[in-house]
Amino acid sequence: MVEAFTVMNAVGLLAFAVAGSLKGAEADLDLFGVAVLGVLTALGGGTLRDVLVGRVPASLQSTADVGVALVGVALAVAFVVGSEDVRGHPALVVSDAVGLAAFAATGALVGVDAGLSPFGVVVLATLTGVGGGSLADLLLTRVPVVLREDFYATPAALGGVGYWSATAAGVTADEALLGTAALVFAVRVLAVRGDWRLPTLSAV
Repeated sequence: MVEAFTVMNAVGLLAFAVAGSLKGAEADLDLFGVAVLGVLTALGGGTLRDVLVGRVPASLQSTADVGVALVGVALAVAFVVGSEDVRGHPALVVSDAVGLAAFAATGALVGVDAGLSPFGVVVLATLTGVGGGSLADLLLTRVPVVLREDFYATPAALGGVGYWSATAAGVTADEALLGTAALVFAVRVLAVRGDWRLPTLSAV
């Protein structure tokens, strides 16, 4: 289980670092700003996850997480140099969905291991998935996407429900982790392709 968690966590770090860096490039930040946004997006959710369960964040215990995030930043910079249009590019959408899926799954796993209630597991999965991106949005002085696109946080919450249900039914942690990540990724991609949204108060 530790190995599966490590791999999934690394996938989330890399994907969110790419997504955060591309958002920084889209906002026309300089190279330092792009790097800061990429690293913050990558580490924010996992740091929040660890703090909520009362443990020292992994990024403060080892340089490995920061190293993976910086690799993601470098990949994003290389992509931007060779691309004329970042806004709406599939690379941004896919990397963001992969990061959301991986971190929602690891958040749910940590929640179950910490003995949280089903509600607590769902909350931890959601906050782990959306935490880094929300911090990045705040740095860009815009309303976090989680507050204006209901089908960004919703897949993460569904992942939390799915992981808890699977483990409660006797599914192994590794299988539940992979299944949860696949579920979150699929729902997020379908939401983007179908432009799924819940109604706002102004539309009610």
